[in-house]
Amino acid sequence: MTAAIPATRTWRLDAGPQCLALAATRDRLPQCIHWGAPLPADADLATLHAAHAIDVTGGMLDENPDLSLLPEAVRSFPGQPGLVLRAEDGTPLLPKLCFAAEEAGDGALSLRYEDAALGLAATFRFRADEGTGVIACSTALESDAPVHLHWLAAPVLPAPQHAAEMIDVSGRWCGEFQLNRTAWSPGMRYRENRTGRTGHEHFPGLVIPGAGATNTRGEAWAFHYGWSGGHRMIAEELPDGRRQVQWGHAARMEPEASRRFETATLYAAYSAEGLNGCAVAFQRHVRDRVVTWPRGRAHPRPVHYNCWEAVYFRHELPVLRDIAERAAALGAERFVLDDGWFGQRDDDTRSLSDWEVDPRKYPDGLGPLIDHVHGLGMTFGLWFEPEMINPDSDLHRAHPDWALGGEDQTLGRAQKALNMALPEVRDFIYDRMAAILARHAIDYVKWDHNRVLPMPDAAQTRGSYALLDRLRADFPQVEIESCASGGGRIDFGILGRTQRVWLSDSNDALERLRIQHDAALFLPLAVTGSHVGPRRCHTSGRSHDITFRAWVAAQRHMGFEMDPRELDEREARVLSEVTAWWKANRAWMTEADILRLDSADPAVLAEQQMAPDGARFAVFAGKAATSAQIAPRPLRLANLDPAATYRVELINRADAPALSRGAPLLKDGPIDLPGAWLMHHGLVLPWHFPETMWVIEGHRL
Repeated sequence: MTAAIPATRTWRLDAGPQCLALAATRDRLPQCIHWGAPLPADADLATLHAAHAIDVTGGMLDENPDLSLLPEAVRSFPGQPGLVLRAEDGTPLLPKLCFAAEEAGDGALSLRYEDAALGLAATFRFRADEGTGVIACSTALESDAPVHLHWLAAPVLPAPQHAAEMIDVSGRWCGEFQLNRTAWSPGMRYRENRTGRTGHEHFPGLVIPGAGATNTRGEAWAFHYGWSGGHRMIAEELPDGRRQVQWGHAARMEPEASRRFETATLYAAYSAEGLNGCAVAFQRHVRDRVVTWPRGRAHPRPVHYNCWEAVYFRHELPVLRDIAERAAALGAERFVLDDGWFGQRDDDTRSLSDWEVDPRKYPDGLGPLIDHVHGLGMTFGLWFEPEMINPDSDLHRAHPDWALGGEDQTLGRAQKALNMALPEVRDFIYDRMAAILARHAIDYVKWDHNRVLPMPDAAQTRGSYALLDRLRADFPQVEIESCASGGGRIDFGILGRTQRVWLSDSNDALERLRIQHDAALFLPLAVTGSHVGPRRCHTSGRSHDITFRAWVAAQRHMGFEMDPRELDEREARVLSEVTAWWKANRAWMTEADILRLDSADPAVLAEQQMAPDGARFAVFAGKAATSAQIAPRPLRLANLDPAATYRVELINRADAPALSRGAPLLKDGPIDLPGAWLMHHGLVLPWHFPETMWVIEGHRL
């Protein structure tokens, strides 16, 4: 006897501050009937499913097609379908997927749907994380026969109809993480990245603020697609007013027919506490779930020194020893030797892929420099760009066929990409890198990627992941930084294989202030590298005082990248003092939530780093421009206990300029203030020049 098919199937996932409820009519694909604040434990999801249905009127179908986890064209869905594919002979396929199986338990849910006639199956996987408040999900497609895939969406979720706008992320070299606000309207917002890497231009993130939401107040929904190749995002308003958001690999990234395809992981967060609630969920999830820490999360993040902007390609051992000594005296704990140590690498036009030490610059190998660095109490890191090759290199002369793309392709930084889909290419790179890592005590690799690909290809990204995974398995104590001309490859996919990202090639403190502020919607301090650059920035030509440069770097994982020989006595003293402060506070700051504050003055970019137990915080109030009003506006803090008293101190009050002629109480020393007042009135700060930073410490009494 055939079992009766339930009229409604329901499921729910609870992840701290958010709840996701799914429901399906009979064997049809499920749709999301609730994504937002937690529902009561005994909520009747079948009733919610019925209540969720919208009316029909003239000019509409007799029943509204489901906005399902994978919207189906065959069911008359009026928007973009979630799956587009062809048979191996090119015939378009229109699947109709029906329920086959489910597995649920311990915050995980797996739903399998099949089209027996076409020999297709789709599996949707979800995992709800109570600790971080993030729901992670993905879609897999299986076929009995090889098929060509044009588009496969990760589980499709609805966008709220009471939201007026969406915030997505663009950028450029030295100008990453630019937030774009786009109004919702009928039709779609379509973002597709076809550069083959995550890209400065197309960070795979989206935030949808509810009506009236700010950083600290209101509802927000957010997405991140954890994939380091090209991606596509569709945010669409249907003719009936419903809205959908789709994420997946960029279209046509799978050139070969196959029996199996899978999306990357889509991460979703909901907040009833403004944009910060989503930001904190992502920050915690990256730090506590995505990244694997070779020495454990409790191991202090070391202060970096990177020699790139001090010497570029001019590697001279006596100079590097001198610089290392000065960096260590300033407080550096890790010395990173950047580009220029291998092959005949005297500029950026040659020798990429020839990963053997240059005997002209290092006649005795890297050992003497590494020993000197270790003798100064620092660990040693080394730069590689493993996926790239110069035409002027020994490897290209021997294997021009290993380069990805056409022979006459346009070069980027005088280089091509290696074809990482080829096992022999990965083996070659692995052997060269492993030989150096095995020969020397190297605990850090700066992994660069300085050009876009000639075409998007998912196999390239999978090949890069495979090489990273192999090196991580064989050298588990080596940390890796993801750099791609700065922030060109930052996403949760690469962060599952690395421990740090180079947020931008800009060491301009003013530019960094804004980039760091906006990147905090997704990234925690622990993985976000930030360096004190030279007095006159090499990428912007702008000059800043050492106090501003040092405090901006102290907002994240701190390091230096200037030539320390340029520092005068005052600059060296200030940098040493700020570095010592960062070291004294890094243990709790590494675990802190970064809260973007709602500044009443648009010239001020402010954040509050809050310890997990709420017992202490640090506020960084950076003045990015001249204020329109003459006196500083109060700065309201966030997430404090309104009934508690906090001792707050302006720790750099000695930097107040002569034009700050009044007597704000913070200029005198620590003061005790109620949490309610700090959140509703706000701190009254002294007057200060543009391109400066106030730093405030707070402790709950």
